[in-house]
Amino acid sequence: MSVMNFIGTTLAAIFTLAVFSFLYKDNPFYKFAEHLLVGLSVGYYVGQIWHTAFISWIINPVFNERQYILFIPIFFGLFYLGFIHSKTVWLIRIPIALSLGIGSGYGISYSFQTSIFIQLRETINVFTQSGMDAWDVIKAILLVVGVFSAIVYFFFSWKHEGVVGWIAKVGIYFLMIGFGASFGLTVMGRISLLIGRFLFLFQDWLHIIK
Repeated sequence: MSVMNFIGTTLAAIFTLAVFSFLYKDNPFYKFAEHLLVGLSVGYYVGQIWHTAFISWIINPVFNERQYILFIPIFFGLFYLGFIHSKTVWLIRIPIALSLGIGSGYGISYSFQTSIFIQLRETINVFTQSGMDAWDVIKAILLVVGVFSAIVYFFFSWKHEGVVGWIAKVGIYFLMIGFGASFGLTVMGRISLLIGRFLFLFQDWLHIIK
């Protein structure tokens, strides 16, 4: 291992231990590592935005390709600087409103196409697959029952009483299972990151594990 690699690995291990020190209590070592990480992240993303946004979408198209129509979105984008003074802070509402309007219009149609329509199609066509065995049929029935009961639970035009209330309760159980699986997946992701840090400390830094 070269000297620079050793120094870099040692610094990374020290900052890793500084972050882990928060398990004991909040301390200056953890705060220093946290602030350094935030500062480096902000500096990195500022450089990324400068090269990927300003140069690619503003400087090159306007000054090199002479796309002067881009001055219109640039003009509205400058309204974000209204927060500098209390009398011009209201200008921020204009680009935010435009962004939310355009983003919502695009996002709603995209969500319908990629999520709702596809899920409805796959739910309807779940029994049309060829070569299904008994376990595939059970899974298909559970899928249809789960989707239907969850939709009934979120259908608030009817009171959840009688048969509707029973179906809505089944939907609650399916939702709890789905949320539990999502939470478990999140926990496993965090544990994977923790294992990666321990492997770095004991394998790359201390060389205890080969």
